[in-house]
Amino acid sequence: MSKRLAEVARKVGVSEATVSRVLNEKPGVSDVTRQAVLTALDVLGYERPTKLRGERARLVGLFLPELQNPIFPAFGEFIAAALAQNGYTPVLCTQTAGGISEADYVELLLQQQVSGVVFVGGQYTQQDAPHEHYARLAELNLPTVFVNAPIAELDFPTVSTDDAVATEQAWNHLRQLGHERIGLVLGPKDHIPSQRKLAAALAAAEASGTVLPDEHVVHSHYSLEAGQAATTRLLASGVTGIICMSDPIALGAIRAVRRAGLTVPGDVSIVGFDDSALMNATDPPLTTVRQPIEPMGRMIIELLVSQIKGAATATDEYLFEPELVVRGSTAPAVPR
Repeated sequence: MSKRLAEVARKVGVSEATVSRVLNEKPGVSDVTRQAVLTALDVLGYERPTKLRGERARLVGLFLPELQNPIFPAFGEFIAAALAQNGYTPVLCTQTAGGISEADYVELLLQQQVSGVVFVGGQYTQQDAPHEHYARLAELNLPTVFVNAPIAELDFPTVSTDDAVATEQAWNHLRQLGHERIGLVLGPKDHIPSQRKLAAALAAAEASGTVLPDEHVVHSHYSLEAGQAATTRLLASGVTGIICMSDPIALGAIRAVRRAGLTVPGDVSIVGFDDSALMNATDPPLTTVRQPIEPMGRMIIELLVSQIKGAATATDEYLFEPELVVRGSTAPAVPR
């Protein structure tokens, strides 16, 4: 008991006597300090006293599918800061090879009696992945917000970048530069944002009087290496412009073009997606479609906090318009 008191006291920056008063529901402790002590118990993995377990912790689970793609830490940093400003402590949950599964993370968070959960990517973005743990959150009516893909059968509010607009912006940019043979490197076939981008590209091709043949679409994973392999296949089909699912994939595409003895943008133009960190410092600086992280982040917090406070919250998908950022990886098509 004394060890627990000392650890919690150090975490909060108060005396052990203050921690003891909170745990025994004694007077003389401010609400702010009382809540900080209870949150520290949760963070340190100690069980609350039985009489205090009915209260939800001011913890919010923050799911990031990975940390290698800079866009996810960027979302995470903004959301975590906004949560702190609203008096909540984010609990980061991220996937690693052989690590804790998403479903197990959900169970751990439920044991900690979190106030809510934000998913910035994860299994919900893929139709064929297990979704049972999301249904459990719905059954428990736990405040939850998804980012960039909804689950049709579950009524969770979702905040997304408009994939159709993003694809139209990239496609029209390449068409205006004279590119007629445009390829796409997308995520897996069951990946919802990839499906949306493909549908938008097909519509954009039809509207511009061109075609998007099957051999100009490659499904890939999200890494630089996967982007390189996918682009090598596209180059064999004669494309002169490539739209990528993410910035890391786009960097892999640039590597593939160079290893084929070609240049970017002299022979092949590349467009990324996200405008994640340092894309203006690559060689060449990457033309990409920027996700509006800050306005999306503010909406995510607004939706989550309103649910936590018990307000009626619309379960719609809120679409945010992206912005094409033109840099040095795209140029006019060269006749072949």
